[in-house]
Amino acid sequence: MRISALLLTLVLTPLVSAQPLDYDQPPVLYSKSRPDNAITRLQARIDKGQAKFSFTDDHGYLASLLKELDIPQSSQVLVFSKTSLQRSRISPKTPRALYFNDDVYVGFCWRGDMLEISAADPALGTVYYTLDQEPKDVPRFDRHTDNCLSCHGSTLTRGVPGHLIRSVFPDRAGDPILSLGSARVDHTTPLALRWGGWYVTGASGKQGHRGNLILRDKPRDPPKENPDGVNVTDLKSRFTVANYLTNHSDLVALMVLEHQAEMHNKIVRASYETRVALYQQADFDRILDRKTEGLSESTYRRVQIACEPLVRYLFFNGEAALTEKIEGTSTFAADFAARGPRDGKGRSLREFDLQTRMFKYPCSYLIYSKSLDGLPAEAKEFVFRRIREVLNGEDRSSEFDHLTPEDRIAIREILQETKPDLFR
Repeated sequence: MRISALLLTLVLTPLVSAQPLDYDQPPVLYSKSRPDNAITRLQARIDKGQAKFSFTDDHGYLASLLKELDIPQSSQVLVFSKTSLQRSRISPKTPRALYFNDDVYVGFCWRGDMLEISAADPALGTVYYTLDQEPKDVPRFDRHTDNCLSCHGSTLTRGVPGHLIRSVFPDRAGDPILSLGSARVDHTTPLALRWGGWYVTGASGKQGHRGNLILRDKPRDPPKENPDGVNVTDLKSRFTVANYLTNHSDLVALMVLEHQAEMHNKIVRASYETRVALYQQADFDRILDRKTEGLSESTYRRVQIACEPLVRYLFFNGEAALTEKIEGTSTFAADFAARGPRDGKGRSLREFDLQTRMFKYPCSYLIYSKSLDGLPAEAKEFVFRRIREVLNGEDRSSEFDHLTPEDRIAIREILQETKPDLFR
């Protein structure tokens, strides 16, 4: 007897929605699919002899890798909590250094066995690699689809391969004191909760944070003050800074890193959820021997649920307000802003404010990223339409109250010149 479409939908839909997202199953096939990102392209250049790496005793391939990937050394930030793959190498005396640009993140441990790399991949989301710190004629990146994902592909990253920025209370060895709690950090996190387990250089005025804090004992309650950790500009008394490429763990770089990491996560989640929704719609069509034109109502709703958080985050909804001027210690802010692009009036989404909010124009620079452009067509169409609605003033809901009419006009004008495909 033929089951009606309505009955089948009622029976199957709860089963589908109750299942966690398994990105190793169709349509994503994360582990089996071939990546295409900055690291795979660099490996191809290495194999052809078009990219030459130099190896040093202190930093191995680090400087060469950053140069080939166009990652500025000024992006260096330092984390000393034992919260990564090479945890035995990490301590307050030997922090782990992170470097990043819009697409790639590189982790370096002093005397470490490997460099740790994650790359934004338009199809697969975040892909993880290591590069052995041993001199070789042809350096080779090794892809990881297992051990990295125990943290970076779990509920901590909303169930997709992604990035995780945490603030913890570290003891003298760098171990997190988990009984005191921790915070998952992005641009919505108040400064007072950020940077536990991280070194921080820069000025934040009276705005407190948890950076540079090491607990000498294990108290029952989190400390309320961090007087020696705020407004620090020199780390020389805390560890051997000469072991690293720069002397900084720049406060502004940390803020950008936190925004960017979660923005990448939002893009990946939107991509995966949309692909699964489309795959399941096609599956239903096959089972019911039908052909749906465009998106079904339920599939459209799933795309909307997947993509709307991305749109809101892109416009810095819920951003933690700054109450005083923020200033870093390195050239990061200038290096970052110089990357553009700029419109005819010289304006850029990379311009900083750093007095009341992070950026002068609250719209993420990752709007230009290959990851966003690589969204499934249905997701990209939804996201681009929603961006236009917000900028044109059609959406004046409370979620976007932080965008003044002047903000919307300026962002729209910048994007009309620097990302014209958004308005086609």
